[in-house]
Amino acid sequence: MCTVCGCGSGEVTIGAARAAARPAPGATVAWRPVGDGGTPHAHAAHEHEHDPDPVHVDGDHMHFGQGPARAHAPGLTQGQMVRIEQDILGKNDGLASANRAWLAERGIFALNLVSSPGSGKTTLLCRTIRALSGTVPVAVIEGDQQTEFDAERIRETGARALQINTGKGCHLDAHMVGQALPRLDLADNSLLLVENVGNLVCPAAFDLGEAHKVVILSVTEGEDKPLKYPDMFAAADVMLLNKVDLLPYLSFDVERAVAYARRVNPELLVIHTSATTGEGFDTWLDWIRQGVARAGAGKAETVDALKRRIADLEARLATEAR
Repeated sequence: MCTVCGCGSGEVTIGAARAAARPAPGATVAWRPVGDGGTPHAHAAHEHEHDPDPVHVDGDHMHFGQGPARAHAPGLTQGQMVRIEQDILGKNDGLASANRAWLAERGIFALNLVSSPGSGKTTLLCRTIRALSGTVPVAVIEGDQQTEFDAERIRETGARALQINTGKGCHLDAHMVGQALPRLDLADNSLLLVENVGNLVCPAAFDLGEAHKVVILSVTEGEDKPLKYPDMFAAADVMLLNKVDLLPYLSFDVERAVAYARRVNPELLVIHTSATTGEGFDTWLDWIRQGVARAGAGKAETVDALKRRIADLEARLATEAR
């Protein structure tokens, strides 16, 4: 279960990878405001061992994000929640490292796309795939609680897509992705796009083995999303500010949204995009191509290093045999 929201993990189904009808990284660290002064929860859990509800009440404001776990679950103490989270995330990080190594050996550039529902992820992915057609091989892992709608939309572009339905689960994890990878028949030196479940909370905590998390914020949402859901924007390397073609019809403050995002993550790369007009896609696609090139170069370095190790071993064995 997820200690943030208590979602179940026993109803996952992974579909078969099908084409269209025609033929980086490490453990996530929770974001804390500058000057928060909070003690890392690994060292402070014992302070709340017998306090299952560290809630701060200030007038009309009830804040359950107190204590080392920074969350609340009925019947569990903060210490119990921290231990469960460390166990789950520790196992996930190990599986994510294995996924990352598997991808690196093949020169595959993997991106984990995360957002709220309705941000335009799938439409943006479809335009991205079509724009890269004939130059970069692309495959997609789709994550949703139910249905195969998004995977079917991806297959219409000609790309291979595999659907993962999480049931009650609110995010993909490294085990799910690891099960999916060998089923996709991925090409070496290619691009893998993972469209995570629409949710700005739990996917932030789960490394899948991707090179980068890319968070998509649409202008039809609110410019305060980065401060409301800071862990996600802290975990991402890129923010796509999407649906910018609608700005003339909205009161969305672009400068404020970007400032809020960079308050959480000063290193965040921000690209303004519209899947309808294509605005920002040259920048987005260039960034992807550079990542694919780096992944391919990394694979070549890995192969060369392996060849040198084999040659050294053969030379040592030959010397010992004399």
